[in-house]
Amino acid sequence: MRRAFFAILLAATAAGVSAKEFTTLKGHGGPVMDIAVSPTGQVATASFDNSVGLWAGRDPQWLEGHDAAVKTVAFWGEHTLLSGGDDFSLRVWPGGDGTGQVLGQHKGPVAEITVSPDGQLVATASWDGSIGIWSATWDGTNGTSQFLTGHDQAVNTVAFSTDGSRLYSGSADGTIRLWDLQSGQETARLVNHGFGINQITLGPDDAWLAYGAVDGGTRVVDPLSGDRIADFTLDRRPVLAMAHHADTGRLAVGDGHGYIMMVDTERWKIARDFRATRRGPVWALAFSIDGATIYAGGLDDVAYAWPVATLDAFEPAIDGQRSFLRDADTMPNGERQFMRKCSICHALEAGPSRKAGPTLHGLFGRRAGTVTGYAYSPTLDGSAIVWSDETIDALFDEGPDHYIPGSKMPMQVITKSADRADLIAFLKRATAKE
Repeated sequence: MRRAFFAILLAATAAGVSAKEFTTLKGHGGPVMDIAVSPTGQVATASFDNSVGLWAGRDPQWLEGHDAAVKTVAFWGEHTLLSGGDDFSLRVWPGGDGTGQVLGQHKGPVAEITVSPDGQLVATASWDGSIGIWSATWDGTNGTSQFLTGHDQAVNTVAFSTDGSRLYSGSADGTIRLWDLQSGQETARLVNHGFGINQITLGPDDAWLAYGAVDGGTRVVDPLSGDRIADFTLDRRPVLAMAHHADTGRLAVGDGHGYIMMVDTERWKIARDFRATRRGPVWALAFSIDGATIYAGGLDDVAYAWPVATLDAFEPAIDGQRSFLRDADTMPNGERQFMRKCSICHALEAGPSRKAGPTLHGLFGRRAGTVTGYAYSPTLDGSAIVWSDETIDALFDEGPDHYIPGSKMPMQVITKSADRADLIAFLKRATAKE
């Protein structure tokens, strides 16, 4: 397979495509959830490993500070980066020195960040059902202008109007709503789709609004009336990512089946339909400044970039072969429980890891919160818990959110005692020091 891939790459090069135009940004310890490109062309990536990658070519600067998965990143001008995630926080990273601070806090995960065209306001979509509006003149004591409320479920996506006076929001409640920012009031309900809205993208001068939904719905509507302009719905669900490049008139759409659909927004035609991943979704999309390259992220710990002009010359690069997706029949039950519940966050091997959680090597008999170099939450830093058969059983019987309230561990329970026993037996073998 690798030979076939490079054969295609060389063929594309012979046709005038430089090999360097196919890019891999490697180093994260978990799936890539979002990608942003600055006005100067710098790339930032958000990852399940709780970190942000700021890339100079293929060399990353790691921005650490979030206590859970980072879901969204956005550039605020040329040098300031914003990030949000499952720790409910909106963080700002000014100046590129790697030092960040909390700009504000939601009561649920931050799903998306967008910056107004004039750079004066930042909007955040949150799973707490609200939209945060944050001022660029934040002085360290009062970071929020207002919270907009009214959606019945999680807010997944937001977009400013061209003049910055209005905001569009899409929600898991299936609606797209329009808000007046001066009054903070909802002024229109443009779309009642019936299934959750995951993404919205606004065209130049508010000429159109494209949205993607949980059921695979991919539609373009008038941003004032909600009247349908075009429909690109395919039998692929859900729509998870969108990116638009105004100068080239391209709209990229990523879905749960691993495809990147390129739409020509001048003719409203599908220009390309490229399978980017062999398995799993496309979670993140962003265009390069000139629109010649499309960046994408998914289940792999890597961000990929392809030249748009020759997408069809490449094989899928994102293989999505995460350990928790292995065929259950190929693993004993204890290993299966580990792969499904633990493997995306924890390594079994000794040494440093860029995964979201600390290594489990030498787990039994170790006091919680003591792996050197890992930034624990205050709850676990100095904890009296010692990992043993009994404490691990209790962890998954009660769930981390009850057994260790305030820790970074995601909410999950293994209900069957036999499954917990098999997991513990597997961990004893797999984490033992030689």
